[in-house]
Amino acid sequence: MKRMFSKAVSAGIAKPAVSTPGAASVYSGVSNPASTAVSAGRLIADLRSDTVTVPTVEMRNAMANALVGDDVYVEDPTVIDLENLVASISGHQAAIFCASGTMTNQLGIRSLLHSPPYSIVADARSHIYCYEASGVAHHSQALIIPVSPENGVSHLTADAIAKHFIIDDDVHHAPTKVICLENTLAGEIFPYAELVKIRKLATDHNIKLHLDGARLWNASAATGVSIKEYCSLFDTVSLCLSKGLGAPVGSVLVSDPATIKRARHYRKIFGGGWRQAGLLAAAGIYAITHQFPRMHIDHENAKRLAEGLGALGFKITRKPETNMVWFDTESRGLTPDAIQAVLAENGVRISGGRNAGECRWVVHHQVPKEAVEHILKVLEDNFGIAAVSAQSA
Repeated sequence: MKRMFSKAVSAGIAKPAVSTPGAASVYSGVSNPASTAVSAGRLIADLRSDTVTVPTVEMRNAMANALVGDDVYVEDPTVIDLENLVASISGHQAAIFCASGTMTNQLGIRSLLHSPPYSIVADARSHIYCYEASGVAHHSQALIIPVSPENGVSHLTADAIAKHFIIDDDVHHAPTKVICLENTLAGEIFPYAELVKIRKLATDHNIKLHLDGARLWNASAATGVSIKEYCSLFDTVSLCLSKGLGAPVGSVLVSDPATIKRARHYRKIFGGGWRQAGLLAAAGIYAITHQFPRMHIDHENAKRLAEGLGALGFKITRKPETNMVWFDTESRGLTPDAIQAVLAENGVRISGGRNAGECRWVVHHQVPKEAVEHILKVLEDNFGIAAVSAQSA
């Protein structure tokens, strides 16, 4: 499997990574995407995201055997089962199954807002602010106030939010009606104690609280704090099924019955009503009951990957608390493109860099321990001290 220095690798060592003008994105690719394509027959692991998983045979069987009906009429029995299951797990009274986490975020926010003018507060790095195509402005006509973490912590605090939200009735302003948080964010866990403080802040000022919990499953698996405990602090929560849980499609919004009724109406307006969605709901049920209990294994594999990268001299840039590993290629004088090309030659797909040489690799249930060891071996063979010395000679 080993392939020593290609031209791409040599170019990667000779030329340092350069930032691309404009906003950085976790969806940054590579200058030559064809060079990193891996055929299905050769693919050993895909670390671009936890959204790239494919349904297992067992999940496909569950989908094939699902009872279905018309969900627009609220008559699909498997969708109803999924919504009841997630409502029960979250401790909320009602739920609605939708096509994506972006949709459940947008529906959650829109359903909490009533009559503009208004604003929402969100983390400046959050999916809602950075990666939902300005959906809040389009769907909710709301101003987003982006807030960055302070004092060296990796999460928002009640104090930081209190400095930025709008609670007066000055006619020049748009009062803050919703605070949006994300857990996990970049694979890092939002401390529960701080969430409690933010909940109190919101309650004191009659502000609603929405959680983008696309990877809340990971936070719960890592901390032991139950999904119900986390969700009890929020008015609406978006819980994605197609990331770490490994379902092919779908996300569930939970809240009280009146809010979910509004969300169902808005889902129809957004074009999100679907018919025999039980096939996808069955995959979600399977994912929750089978993948969630073993999610800690993904975290263990991610930590092993981070340790291995550190041993090879790469700087780990964020805490590997769950299933994401962030590291800097410039710490080794390499470009993300060079690493991408070598791994593609060895059956592994990764995303390119953002913020110059910073890379994000995401571990999921289809990146087993053996794949992690393979990746580290390929990197050591091609970019280890002995390999670099041989190339330099």
